[in-house]
Amino acid sequence: MNDLPRWDLASIYTDIDSNEFRNDMKSIVAHSEDIANLLDNRDKKTLFVDLLIQIITSYEVMLDTFETLNAFTQALLTVDTTDKKAMQGVHDVSEIGLLVHSNHVKFVSFLADNKDEVYASIKDHPYLNQYHYVLTELINEKLHMMSFAEEALAADLVRSGAEAFSRLHEAITSTSSIVVDQKSGEKKSANELRALAFHEEREVRKEAYYNELELWKSQETPLSYALNGVKGAAISLYTKRNYTDPLENALIQSRIDRGTLDAMICAIEDNLSVFHRYFRAKAHHLGLEVLSFYDLFAPIGSVDTTFSFSDASRIITKEFSSFHPAMGAFAKSAFANNWIDAPSVYGKVGGAYCTSFPLRKETRILCNYDGSFDAVSTVAHELGHAYHDYITKDESALLRHYPMTLAETASIFSQFIVFKGLLEKSSKNESIALIEGFIQDASQTCLDILSRFYFEREVFERRAMGELSGEEFCEIMKDSQLKTYQDALNSDELHPYMWAVKGHYYSVDLPFYNFPYAFGQLFSLGLYTEYEKHKEGFSEKFDALLNYTGKDEAAKVTLSASCDITTDKFWTESIGVIRSYVDQFCSLVGYEG
Repeated sequence: MNDLPRWDLASIYTDIDSNEFRNDMKSIVAHSEDIANLLDNRDKKTLFVDLLIQIITSYEVMLDTFETLNAFTQALLTVDTTDKKAMQGVHDVSEIGLLVHSNHVKFVSFLADNKDEVYASIKDHPYLNQYHYVLTELINEKLHMMSFAEEALAADLVRSGAEAFSRLHEAITSTSSIVVDQKSGEKKSANELRALAFHEEREVRKEAYYNELELWKSQETPLSYALNGVKGAAISLYTKRNYTDPLENALIQSRIDRGTLDAMICAIEDNLSVFHRYFRAKAHHLGLEVLSFYDLFAPIGSVDTTFSFSDASRIITKEFSSFHPAMGAFAKSAFANNWIDAPSVYGKVGGAYCTSFPLRKETRILCNYDGSFDAVSTVAHELGHAYHDYITKDESALLRHYPMTLAETASIFSQFIVFKGLLEKSSKNESIALIEGFIQDASQTCLDILSRFYFEREVFERRAMGELSGEEFCEIMKDSQLKTYQDALNSDELHPYMWAVKGHYYSVDLPFYNFPYAFGQLFSLGLYTEYEKHKEGFSEKFDALLNYTGKDEAAKVTLSASCDITTDKFWTESIGVIRSYVDQFCSLVGYEG
């Protein structure tokens, strides 16, 4: 794969030491002082509505500046976790972030202390009316806020403590390796070993699986201390901020209620047999009595092509355009302007992500491209995120930031477009591979996510009573996987160290980061069902939905596209799309169970 591009960040900043970067760092200080002056020295002659607009304007510019600076330094560090200059940049930006947090606390307190005037201003002023939901959300945040001094101390301690645990996890997982051949001394990293889970030979997958478990065992102590630190800090903060539990915080961040989450979880639990049937059909096709964890990603069928990166560009642009010409044009521009960092290299983090630079109204994508269809699908997924940001780029900061539950809408929808497009032109063998790949992804975002939800819920409950050992984390993870996969997987060969693999657990500010992925998967499938029913004018409706995602609660946003996420019926019908492909897969591989 010699044609893999590295991303071009020059239009964001030329360097951490550039005048532009440093000036933007200084501008955060200036905006901070401006906001503090407006809040602390309120001019009684200034109408409240005018004062509120001034504060919001300065606050949003500060947010956009900080997000751009933070995204840039994180982008540098994630392509090379050994880059000392990038590490310093991340530190400097996180330090200036304390000012942003301080002003956020002051702004929320100001809104809450003057809520009657805020609501009157929202009602009477057309510009402020669009902020009704987000300002109400901020006013309610005051109910879960400590004193100003306590919040300032908490922000500093999270930056220097809990976030350091997250960086430790990132560093360990991106640089750890293990000797896999005693004779040659050959080593493989965790990312390389996990990539072998997709190998066609079972013995290779099995050996990689056991090597990976051994690698994680060797890092069990620092990672278990890190996870204890993150979860312990989260429990202390959420208790002090008067949350019932960390899940309440996650629900507020996701802009859904417990009833909606319960409806989705129950729908998945009631339909576990759909996914279990797929696992049994896959085992049947592979000639196995039952799958082991290292068989989950075993290839079945084949797409008779290794996709070059230019192939990926052509396919994605074509399929996006067939759905929505504007979406295709956006993808073409992203490829042409080197917005994607594609190769897998030492020191680069695994997986993939999309990051936004609001000051420049641009995005960038990191992936580890290997030429497989799955890699093409991953790029399509991340470009969906980028298109979502493109649609919202002209919105102000408070109206642009959408919750995690809706963040996967465009990305999974985009994946599904590419999948459907290729499936229409595929041979039987290719159809098996494509359909299996789709169900495999759906199983991960529903079943595996469910096991991770169970795991995190149990960890929070037990961490509140004391620290947990690495062995206990493994025990909880295995129990969670057994509860989810049941007898569809070999109970002796699960993955007890998945808590070490997934970086999502190591963020103090994002408890239960997992369930929004299941939400995104199933909501996107439900949305696609609506598209198939009413294709005319749907692309415009799709853009309007994406633009609405940061402005209201999730139930109202999704209802604008005729999707009622508060009902079991919606989630069950979405799983019905997955069921239809499981049926096709079973038919193609001759499984009648």
